[in-house]
Amino acid sequence: MLTGLSHLAREARSWPFEQARILLARHLKLRLDSDAERDLAATLIEAGKIGEALDALPALRRPVVFQCGYGASGLPHLGTFGEVARPTMVRAAFRALTDDAIPTRLIVVSDDMDGLRKIPDNVPNRQILEEDRDKPVTSVRDPFGEHPSFGDHNNARLRAFLDGFGFDYEFVSATQCYRSGRFDEVLLRVLERFDQVQAIMLPTLGEERRATYSPFLPISPKSGRVLQAPTLERRLDAGTIVFPDEDGTLTEVPVTGGAVKLQWRPDWAARWTALEVDYEMSGKDLVDSSRISSRVCKVLGGEPPEGFHYELFMDEHNQKISKSKGNGLTMEEWLRYGAPESLAYYMFVSPKSAKRLYFDVIPKATDEYLQHLDGYNRGAGAANRLDNPVWSVHAGEPPGKSSPVSFSLLLNLVSAANASDKTILWGFLSRYLPGATPKSEPLLDRLAGYALNYYEDFVLPAKQFRPPSDKERAAFADLAARLRRLPAGRQDAELVQNEVYEAGKAAGFEPLRTWFQALYEVLLGQSQGPRFGSFAAIFGLDNTLGLIESALRPEAAATSKLDL
Repeated sequence: MLTGLSHLAREARSWPFEQARILLARHLKLRLDSDAERDLAATLIEAGKIGEALDALPALRRPVVFQCGYGASGLPHLGTFGEVARPTMVRAAFRALTDDAIPTRLIVVSDDMDGLRKIPDNVPNRQILEEDRDKPVTSVRDPFGEHPSFGDHNNARLRAFLDGFGFDYEFVSATQCYRSGRFDEVLLRVLERFDQVQAIMLPTLGEERRATYSPFLPISPKSGRVLQAPTLERRLDAGTIVFPDEDGTLTEVPVTGGAVKLQWRPDWAARWTALEVDYEMSGKDLVDSSRISSRVCKVLGGEPPEGFHYELFMDEHNQKISKSKGNGLTMEEWLRYGAPESLAYYMFVSPKSAKRLYFDVIPKATDEYLQHLDGYNRGAGAANRLDNPVWSVHAGEPPGKSSPVSFSLLLNLVSAANASDKTILWGFLSRYLPGATPKSEPLLDRLAGYALNYYEDFVLPAKQFRPPSDKERAAFADLAARLRRLPAGRQDAELVQNEVYEAGKAAGFEPLRTWFQALYEVLLGQSQGPRFGSFAAIFGLDNTLGLIESALRPEAAATSKLDL
């Protein structure tokens, strides 16, 4: 439940709550007619009397509308997830801030009226798309043969994608908005205020484009294609425009009823106006476009939404991620190696800072998410629990239990055990966690599956064992002797970790991290690993000693592994 949290929400400092407070101020400004009403509302809300504010000022009950867009010429992807996940976080913060008394809506608009300009590479029957090129994607035949159109196919994939993550949203088709008349009023306003719109748009274009630019893109009655054609005449009384069709014939069409669509910046502005959008996020590459669309929105009599511009993701080489280049991670790849919660957490963290998006970030993001979830459930960490990232990741309802084993520890368990399936892992886990089962620890069980996939695809191909140096060999022998001397029943993680420290210090490793690096490189075939005491506790002391003894044999070499 998101009620009873307004006192915490007013003090929360994480970015979704900062945005929620901005959005509430906007709501008071737009929905109330006088400063006196706004002051009264602010006073009551500050005192936590949201219900009294709504009773006194019914206009506040108008829903606050969040919007995000989807390009229907392609399948949903990782960016699509972020487009919906981040506004959902702000929406949850707003609901907490207002005790969930002011209605909210999140609408996901599919730009399925856009002409199909580029043919995707990953579809069958490409000749169908070539033949239908430049038609609205909802008029392009479905190359998969499953839906009435290619746009309908992608829209169905979008809804299944969003439903699979449990998002609360309303789907809106741009095609239906144009054809049903939902956009008619604002389209007639564009026609009426054509010159004002042009005055904003033309200075943003190159000289050649300016010569023929029109905010209207007519759809040819003959070919069905979306045309970049100049508007030669406007007939306000009839609500029509005249343009040259593809064959040069002067053609008159109404601007309503789906006979035209708008260029994308005026379209953005018209959508904000028609749907009365209050909040929309976009990447920093759209800052200028958002500013231009906001000016057009005001010309059309609308109020531009509050905006938030997030940084774009980079690949491992700090290059901008591009769908055409195929660099960076895909949605499917993240979900093969990490939980959806870890992806949502990665979307939450520092949205205004550029972050690299490649495979190595998944284990780190997963463990950070688990740490925050554990801290939330223990009441530790952030002074205000609403500032804990997992509150926003789970829209105010984080699960009551984290994983008792970190993802990095699971990865090293898979590596040391050379595990190929969950059964092997649970053989260790059930000894480390008496009574634990996949059913009692579902998150841990899911993480085990991700760890197996990650190990198979990334860790195993890169494993390079090395024999220990003379200094390391002596330290390994000392560590083995120390571990054998541990009293029965006292072989816990902390006790083992202390002996590892002592062995490293006794051997004179300086800094001490070089000792731990040697442990990982010699025993696990990698340069990094988890806290060694925790690893030994879950892997088992006898098995850990087996690894060490294997490394101490004269024949120990780059392929050494414990045979379990």
